[in-house]
Amino acid sequence: MDEIKEIPVKHNVISRLLGKEGDNNFIPEIVKKVKNYFNEPLRTLPVYDQEKQGSLVEFIVPDGLKEIERYWLQEPYTFASILEDRKTRHYKLVEPALTKYEKELLERIYEDFQDILVLNSTTSRFEKDALLVDRTLFLLERYKAEISASAIEKILYYLRRNLLGYDKINPLLYDPYIEDISCDGVEIPIYIYHTKYFNIKSNISFKEEELDSFVIRMCQLNNKHISVSQPIVDATIHDGSRLQAILGREITPRDSSFTIRKFRKDPITPIDLLGFKTCDLKILVYLWLVIENGYNIVFAGGTASGKTSMLNATSLFMPSTAKIVSIEDTRELLLYHNNWVSGITRESFSSDSTGEVSMYDLLRAALRQRPDFIIVGEVRGNEALTLFQAMSTGHATSSTMHAGDVQTVINRLTHEPINVPQMMLQSLDVLCIQEQVYIEEKRVRRSRSLVEVLNIDPETGDLGINELFNWEASEDCFIKVGDSHLMQDIMHVRGWDADQLKNEIENRRKILTYMYENKMRSYIQVSLVVQTYQSYPKMIIESIENNTLQGMIQDMIA
Repeated sequence: MDEIKEIPVKHNVISRLLGKEGDNNFIPEIVKKVKNYFNEPLRTLPVYDQEKQGSLVEFIVPDGLKEIERYWLQEPYTFASILEDRKTRHYKLVEPALTKYEKELLERIYEDFQDILVLNSTTSRFEKDALLVDRTLFLLERYKAEISASAIEKILYYLRRNLLGYDKINPLLYDPYIEDISCDGVEIPIYIYHTKYFNIKSNISFKEEELDSFVIRMCQLNNKHISVSQPIVDATIHDGSRLQAILGREITPRDSSFTIRKFRKDPITPIDLLGFKTCDLKILVYLWLVIENGYNIVFAGGTASGKTSMLNATSLFMPSTAKIVSIEDTRELLLYHNNWVSGITRESFSSDSTGEVSMYDLLRAALRQRPDFIIVGEVRGNEALTLFQAMSTGHATSSTMHAGDVQTVINRLTHEPINVPQMMLQSLDVLCIQEQVYIEEKRVRRSRSLVEVLNIDPETGDLGINELFNWEASEDCFIKVGDSHLMQDIMHVRGWDADQLKNEIENRRKILTYMYENKMRSYIQVSLVVQTYQSYPKMIIESIENNTLQGMIQDMIA
């Protein structure tokens, strides 16, 4: 075997590539030129003025259809038009139309520099966007293309969409009314779940090869691998939305598919719950006192019944000084607490579960962090037993689970695969049942029942239940059907008498009513009011009476 010899490196790489080997005096000059080149300011475009330069998008409502609503997604590039015929409603995504010449320019630019944006992981999206604009303008100068400002803007829109975004579905991610985006297969229109118009068909679809490559690219953009051997992938995309993708026909006969469940950057708050009539003022005041005082609560219900929304909204009632640890499969919770540790599970790197971090692992780790509150996105397996052990040892917890009624919750908790001992169920204090219902053909979410969990009956072994509130379907209202045992416990622990408890309930009712009437619904506003009231209750009540609370909170945010 020949001996492997070390090859000495005698010359600088730059000088060798430029044919100046051995000329050491030449190296600083090249370095200086390269440095000056990269220090040059990037080319930029002024903000596009639609009034002076014309609209980038045009759309005429087709005959036989009626436009219900039109709103911008990415002004001035894309808007959504909600259309209606005699039978159904349609979601029309309107994007800039390109001429034949503009299409040719776009394709040429796309081929020339689609690799330059493959930068290191520390490069921000803002930097990539600035580089994209600079390189596009540079190439247009090199082509000596005679092109208008509107044409440049349209070309840049499609380059951003395809290189930095998620191709033809990218504008949907900007729609604040969309909750879910579903692609069911090849040449099948993408369906969206719209908060105003519910399940609605869009004008977007994929061809076979296009869909497969798009699913692969979506996974790669989010550092996931999908293939025939691993055809199912769960991922979190850059804005926090949840992606579930399936590749090929082996599992789905209609070819590849994907679902994106959008992450709300502005989460639902207790004020929104009042506006949606998900629950009423009495229920929210009760939940505020219960959660603030560290009692354990589970929100149960079917799919899309509002469990997580209730969990996130009521978690804003947790004290500002408390240490909170949250555990989720995918990021959905958003709190305005400084002392908050957010944990998210991770799939394994291989088939033997190497590197997997499960809900159970995160929950065990959380118990070592001395949290005051533990929030678990959803319990469905062995982590539930650990959660109930945490309840039994004095940790305040909030969680969700899939179950349609109280008895189903108990059955799921006490049987496979959860197997929580029945005696441990006494650690659970409050159970809120969420349900998705129809009112005048409109799908809404309601808190169907709210109960307190009492002690185990020593003779029968049954779990005692104290029902407090019920939703009355015929009147779409909430009825108080029982008196709270927990309110008596809170009164005893806090050293209040009956009048003080009544005063605290009334104060919280005033606060929530004021915020609702003044549309103070953002999670930051709600959190600041709740947290300030915990430290300075008189100041908050006086500011409500003087109608200065909204201005005070705005000053705190500023």
